Amino acid sequence: MWRRNWLYRRLLTGKLPDHIVFYPYDALPRRLEDADAMLRGRFRFAGEAVEADGKSVFDLPPPSETWRQGLNEFGWLPALSAAGGEQARDLAKTLIGEWVARNMRYSEPAMLPQTVARRLANIFAHGRFVLTNPDMLWRSKTFVSLREQAKLLTRTGIEAPDGLPRLEVAATQVLAGACLEDSPRRLAIGLERLEEELARQILPDGGHVSRSPEALAHVYRYLVMVMDALQAIDHDVPQPVRSAHDRIAPMLRFFRHGDGALALFNGGHECDARMVAALLARDDVRGQPFAHAPHSGYQRMAAAKTLAIMDCGKPPEGIHANTAHAGALSFEFSHGPHRVVVNCGSAGPRHPRWDTALRATAAHSTVTVNDTSYAGVLGEGFVRDLIGPRLVGEPFAVETSRRETPQGAIVEGRHEGYVQDFGIVHERTLSLSPNGLSLSGVDRLVPKGGVRRPRDGISFSVRFHIHPDVRITPSQGGGILLKLPNGDGWRFRCGGAQIVTDESVYLGGETVRKAEQIVLAGTVRNEPVEIGWMFEQINLA
Repeated sequence: MWRRNWLYRRLLTGKLPDHIVFYPYDALPRRLEDADAMLRGRFRFAGEAVEADGKSVFDLPPPSETWRQGLNEFGWLPALSAAGGEQARDLAKTLIGEWVARNMRYSEPAMLPQTVARRLANIFAHGRFVLTNPDMLWRSKTFVSLREQAKLLTRTGIEAPDGLPRLEVAATQVLAGACLEDSPRRLAIGLERLEEELARQILPDGGHVSRSPEALAHVYRYLVMVMDALQAIDHDVPQPVRSAHDRIAPMLRFFRHGDGALALFNGGHECDARMVAALLARDDVRGQPFAHAPHSGYQRMAAAKTLAIMDCGKPPEGIHANTAHAGALSFEFSHGPHRVVVNCGSAGPRHPRWDTALRATAAHSTVTVNDTSYAGVLGEGFVRDLIGPRLVGEPFAVETSRRETPQGAIVEGRHEGYVQDFGIVHERTLSLSPNGLSLSGVDRLVPKGGVRRPRDGISFSVRFHIHPDVRITPSQGGGILLKLPNGDGWRFRCGGAQIVTDESVYLGGETVRKAEQIVLAGTVRNEPVEIGWMFEQINLA
């Protein structure tokens, strides 16, 4: 009520900017088909579409909160900017004018800090083609709104949800201070808050505290825009900002498969390969990835055209557990531009009904005991409403070590996520040959004393989710043949468990894709069980 008051709006007045000083580069992918759809009256956000049918899209009932969020964040502006031309410019002008007319007073969710931040970032990065409009009345109203939104963001930015949204808000405060150039104080406050968030969220090895590769890419995207804007106005880039930028780039390369996109861990999607390439092109240092990211909790093995990335960390804590996955010791494996073994991906706002299933252990290429996830997602209720869909479970340790041998890199990991309920320790060893033609592994299930187990033992499954572009068929020798899209062949063999194939799903991008998985099934009683397996390249001709 206070923020909707006339007096509060008077506190948002001040020097009125009349132009954008600098339009920073934004690597966000822009699709011309989205612009074409909007010019035809079809607005699509978060996988859902609304037909305007000659009406203002802001007056139509939104199909979901995520759709309305995309509309209020000006998620339509990048595509229209990429399309260019009079029609796109007129539509963007109309949409901005309609939004300003309907948001003269504070309202939510349009004025929530994270929404304001993304809207301003879109305007600063993609608004050049429309903000040069000669209509003085429209320009005046638009820049009055920009001034008020920038001031509001400075006042309310600390209220943004912890994690990536709060970092986005801080970065956009810096952009507002640099691009509007109407308040040196706003720029100083923004830099101070951005440095604080980078210290809290970027780990010493360059990873993000959420352990999500996608979240890390978006942090880097904002840092590229911030550094562009600061350099454009001849403002020194603070050392903490430059240091975070230089640490993140090698970690993005760490998570990058041969297709140019990112691995799927802890709530992250692949991201657009062109966006990742464009971001890394802005890295002058060209820092190469480490083999081991100890603070982020990942191991990376690369040889020739083959890459394997293994999750060797425990789930993040606090707010970051709201998107975390129960995938300890899972791995992804690719050969050249083709992914072979993957995790199932993340539901995100487009497919909420898949969220719980995709965050469970069984949706990852690792071991599941008794068909149970070692950590679960909070169910519906007061606690979930209060703290969000948090991944919860008993705390446990994850240990990892690495050896470089003449036979290739060997990574060993161990986690106790199943000790509390079943008294089972999972140990995994991965080994990649120097020529990249074979990836072998051993999974050991080690019972611990003090836990009663059924007489007939506890079931387990070793899952290998296969990318939907890879075709798998049983071989006469008892293994599995895998055919990659380019015709390359791989063979999977195992010992110590029964091998079967089953259906799976893949949500690395915007759509749900059918896939398959290889499953090694067995039981563990009171003695350790060891399952050996191998992927090896073969000639299918």
